Amino acid sequence: MDPAEAFAPDGVVAVVGAGGKKSTLYALAAGLDRSALTATVRIPPFEGHVARHVVTETPVDVLRSNETWPLGLVPGRDGDRDRYLGYGVGTVDAMADATDAPILVKADGARGRWLKAPADDEPQVPDATSQAVPVASARAVGEPLDDDRVHRPERVAAITALESGDEIRPRDVAAVLTHPEGGLRGVPDGATVRPLVNMVDDADLEATAREIAAEVVAHDRIDAVVLGRMDLRQVVDVVT
Repeated sequence: MDPAEAFAPDGVVAVVGAGGKKSTLYALAAGLDRSALTATVRIPPFEGHVARHVVTETPVDVLRSNETWPLGLVPGRDGDRDRYLGYGVGTVDAMADATDAPILVKADGARGRWLKAPADDEPQVPDATSQAVPVASARAVGEPLDDDRVHRPERVAAITALESGDEIRPRDVAAVLTHPEGGLRGVPDGATVRPLVNMVDDADLEATAREIAAEVVAHDRIDAVVLGRMDLRQVVDVVT
C-alpha cells in the first residue's frame, strides 16, 4: 500500500505535528494523479516534488486553468530566507472551491523535531479541511522531553504531565496526537482524522509505533492510524 492509498486524500488535507510533514505531503503528491501542494505556514522550497511550481498571489486563478499536476502554489519568499511563505487559511478555503483536486497543506511548523504540541496561534488549519493528518515520529519514544527532539516541550508537558527531561513513552505520543490542544487543535468538526506515526524504520520502531497506534485508534475522533516511512514513501500498516 502506498501513502495515497493509505490516506485516501480528498478535498483539503491539513498535515500538522512533527516528524515528517513535508515528506508526507511529497509522498501524497507523488501518488495522486492530480493534487495541489501548498502551505498556510512557512515551507522550504519544494520545486523538485511537483511538476509545476507557481509563485502567485492569485492561486485560485492558477488552479482554475491548470493542466499540469501535481501543482505547487506559494505566495512568495520569506524575505531573503530560503523559505516560502504560506497563504492565509481563507485563501486555501477559496482554492478548495476552485478545484476538485486534493489540496495538500502544510499547516504547522516543528523545526525538524520529532514531536510537538502547538502554541496558541497554531496550527493554521483551513475551515475547508476534510482530513487532518497529525504526525509524530516513533523515534520520539525513549528520548527525553527537551528542545533537542521536541518542539514546544512545555506544551507537551502540559498535555502529558511529563516534566522536563523525563523519558517520552508511547502513551505520551498517543496523548499528544489525540489531545484537543495537540493533534486535534483547530481541526474542523466534520473532518476525518488519520494520524501518522512516522519513521518506522525497523522492527523495534514498528513495535513502538503499534503501541502508540493502539491507544490513538481507541479515541472516538480517530478514523485510523497510519504507520510508515514517508521518506521512502512506504506504509507499514494502517491500524483501524
